Amino acid sequence: MDETCVNVKCPEENEEQCADEDKIDQDKVEEKLIGSNVRSCKPWQESRSRIRECALYVKKVLVSFASMEWYCYALLGIITALMSFFMDMTVAKLLNAHQWLYGCLKGHHLLQFLCWTLYPACLCALSTSFAHSICPFSAGSGVPEARAILLGMDMPDYLSLSNLFAKQFGLICTLASGSTVFLGKVGPFVHLSVMVGAFMSRLHVSCRGGKQRAAKGEMLVVASAVGVASCFGAPVSGVLFSIEVMGTHYSVRDYCPCFFAAACGAVTFRLLSVCNRDQETIQALFKTSFSSDLPYQPFEIFIFALLGLFCSMLSCIYLFCHRWALRFVKTNKPISRLLATEKSLYSAIVAFLLACFTFYHSAGHFIAAELTMKQLLTSLLDGTSWYTVSQNASALPEPQKTFWQAWNPPGKSYFQTLGFFITAKVGLLVVACTLPLPAGYFMPVFVYGAAVGRLVGEASAYLLSDGISSTKSLINPGGYALAGAAAFSGAVTHTLSPALLALEMTGQCSHAVPALVATLVSNAVARAKHRPSFYDGISLIKQLPHLPSLIRACPKLASVQIKQFVIQAGVVLERTETLASLKHMLNDSADNVFPVVDSHDSSIFLGTINKSQLQECLRQHRNEGLCKQLEEVCAIQPVRLHLTPESTVKQAHCIMSVTGEQRLFITESGRLCGVITWKEMKKIIEEMAKEV
Repeated sequence: MDETCVNVKCPEENEEQCADEDKIDQDKVEEKLIGSNVRSCKPWQESRSRIRECALYVKKVLVSFASMEWYCYALLGIITALMSFFMDMTVAKLLNAHQWLYGCLKGHHLLQFLCWTLYPACLCALSTSFAHSICPFSAGSGVPEARAILLGMDMPDYLSLSNLFAKQFGLICTLASGSTVFLGKVGPFVHLSVMVGAFMSRLHVSCRGGKQRAAKGEMLVVASAVGVASCFGAPVSGVLFSIEVMGTHYSVRDYCPCFFAAACGAVTFRLLSVCNRDQETIQALFKTSFSSDLPYQPFEIFIFALLGLFCSMLSCIYLFCHRWALRFVKTNKPISRLLATEKSLYSAIVAFLLACFTFYHSAGHFIAAELTMKQLLTSLLDGTSWYTVSQNASALPEPQKTFWQAWNPPGKSYFQTLGFFITAKVGLLVVACTLPLPAGYFMPVFVYGAAVGRLVGEASAYLLSDGISSTKSLINPGGYALAGAAAFSGAVTHTLSPALLALEMTGQCSHAVPALVATLVSNAVARAKHRPSFYDGISLIKQLPHLPSLIRACPKLASVQIKQFVIQAGVVLERTETLASLKHMLNDSADNVFPVVDSHDSSIFLGTINKSQLQECLRQHRNEGLCKQLEEVCAIQPVRLHLTPESTVKQAHCIMSVTGEQRLFITESGRLCGVITWKEMKKIIEEMAKEV
């Protein structure tokens, strides 16, 4: 039977200890700064000293209110929100320029075709070439890699400054390609936020004088929540996203920092929109106006459940096609050779083909190709039934009239347009996912689910056009679009956070129950038979060392025991060890923690002793002789964490990820058997990834 022992210190003691450490570290930093100015030969010495004194005074004032890490959390949210807002503003200007140029060429079909196809093709080629020339690791979503980093894997290239700039510029070019390429922003922006979080972690360490108290993973988990919150102004769903997708083993201590930083990012993002006069006040990103008097009838819950079932089946088809396409591109020799040598050319060719298909005079007028991603989602979430609009379409105001004309082209009905959109966009999105450039895949899936829900809602509104029961209340297709977006995106990612995200994005709490019901049903079917999620599939194809993804793909790995990976514990001390022998052991060993046993013959595990504690004991008793025994001069610390040989790799990985322990002691019947180190754990997971 597995055995895991945990002994956690009291939070009050930790807070007091951390406060004392802050004061000591602050004093040391001030002494170093003052001491460095004694014999300085730099110019403007008096001005520099005054500025330094002011900075130290400001730091004292700030630390008196809260610790420096909370200011780092706030700064993380503000910086990420600024990046998100200016990225959206730049993309909007590029999209407006494309639409303006396309409108100026009205009546010249050939020139319009060239404008429609070459613009996104050039932008995709630029995104690919810039990203891969600056940092080859900037392509793709970045969420699977960020998940592996959060679990302790060493992937420094994915957190580098060059990757930050390459991914940001490449993502702007990708988003400026518009709905032709049909790619989003969320995944890469979460990766960008994680990279900013890594720099904030270094800033926090430098402010503490080079001593890192909090784990680096804590700041990265907070950054993942801030990434989603800064994209949509949705702090609660951002925190839930960090729990479900990013933090497989979530620590409760990250809960408050996540909410604080996400709230700072969301508020800053919405305030910037108000300052830019995009909105009059802080409100939802896709504000809807559903009726709250009677939003839906009780029997409609069954229709929402069927919608969730339908979305789950479509998600299984999409995920299968996505994994097949990635494997095909990786194994097909001509395509893999082209991707290895001419990535920019491949991106340009694929984007050109996608643009040819979505051109208005080709098949674009069947899928509302002239609308941007934001316009697509806004039109699908409209609460007015299109059957009602069709009775008097000429009286519609702008922009509803433009949306209606896009979804109801001459000679076609909106049912045909929605049906063709749902059928064609699966293939187009699967092809677009093979592009080697920075791109997100959550928002396209969210819009696709909204189209599925809109189709079900419009069909229900058409069949029940006379109203429901005696109240004569009409069905709201926009509510079905909202539930469909949450259900399909939740089924693709195997999460429930899209349900809450849909509510925060629209500000529509009246459809909380239908959205949650549809998402739960879609998740139940999508998770059946250990099917991998979208991010799990990418991790498996890229052979990333992410143990939860490997276990979902191969459930047998969850029962792999650690006894075959146990190594010797190195230097083991007896409780009767003399100080003379300890002195030689300390000089020969690089370990920071030493296990203590009753005797080498019995190997009864008593606890551990830190290297610093032993050094202090040797210093205190150097004048008293070195014949004293270990148990007389040092207090043996009880074991915080230990496992048995029958414990699984999953259990050991979970404990190491949460606690940050670099090695765990393995005991059997109270006897020390050996240790398992984090370095050995990473090798095990990497070997598992190659085998799966």
